[in-house]
Amino acid sequence: MRKSVVSIIALSYNHAPFLVEALDSVLAQTYLRWELIIVDDASTDESAAVVGRWVAAHPGRAAHVLLLPHRHGACAAFNRGLALATGEFVLDLATDDVLLPTRLEEQVAAFARLDESYGVVYSDVELMDEGGTVLRRHYRRDAANRPHPAAPSGDVFAHVLGHFFISAPSMLIRRATFDDLGGYDATLAYEDFDFWVRSSRRWRYHFLDQVLTRKRLHPRSHSRRQYQPGDPQLASTIRVCEKARTLCRTPAEWAGLHRRVAFELREAVRHRCWPEAAALARLLAGLPWQQWLRPVASRWLAVLAQPWRSRLAP
Repeated sequence: MRKSVVSIIALSYNHAPFLVEALDSVLAQTYLRWELIIVDDASTDESAAVVGRWVAAHPGRAAHVLLLPHRHGACAAFNRGLALATGEFVLDLATDDVLLPTRLEEQVAAFARLDESYGVVYSDVELMDEGGTVLRRHYRRDAANRPHPAAPSGDVFAHVLGHFFISAPSMLIRRATFDDLGGYDATLAYEDFDFWVRSSRRWRYHFLDQVLTRKRLHPRSHSRRQYQPGDPQLASTIRVCEKARTLCRTPAEWAGLHRRVAFELREAVRHRCWPEAAALARLLAGLPWQQWLRPVASRWLAVLAQPWRSRLAP
């Protein structure tokens, strides 16, 4: 049986010190059916020159190279690469991260064991510092070396509303999922939360308990700026929460959205992002409290009933 092609979209913005290691990690894959699409989003450092030298040293290994003349933003720049992709699966590779050699092989094999309702396979990652020293894993582990709390599989919509539990660089995504969504929402400042919400409403997720990626933590990453006053990421988060409000159906999903909006409101107040805090307060006040309170009340009733159950037990 012919193996599926994986389209690796390597997105760079001011990643010059890390680019070669990231691109070399693609060449080191044990799974050979991949195509590489490099997109540089108008970097202001030496990234374009580094890409040019790497492509010259490895002729034919990059299917497409896009050096964008002006800044598009991560979502729109990725979509430019996605338009050129031909694979059944897509990997969004930030070029400050590193793929471990069996990454594609393990995740494509996991998809082969799943039915076509699954749109995403995600995994554990190692977090490393700017110099490449591994610091820890993304998931904490219990005494049996299992992720704690557990990483969910299947219908994860309520989970993605309530918690950031997926490491975005670990995902391998079925191309049909992107086609269903129309790619990333190019009007947003960042992609992962919106992708999780929109895709998990219609597609299942599978957790593969392996470390297959190294994610780099450094002070220039977008996540470090999220709650700085005026940064557009928080405004994007609010818009995603508004989208999620139209998608919620069950009490557990409403509870997850309430938890998310309440968390973002606390962070906005703590960092003095006052316009965003006001918008989040309005959104929180408009959530149907009967829906999200029901599972919360059920959990507390179970806790309160526990002493009585032990007394009544024979």
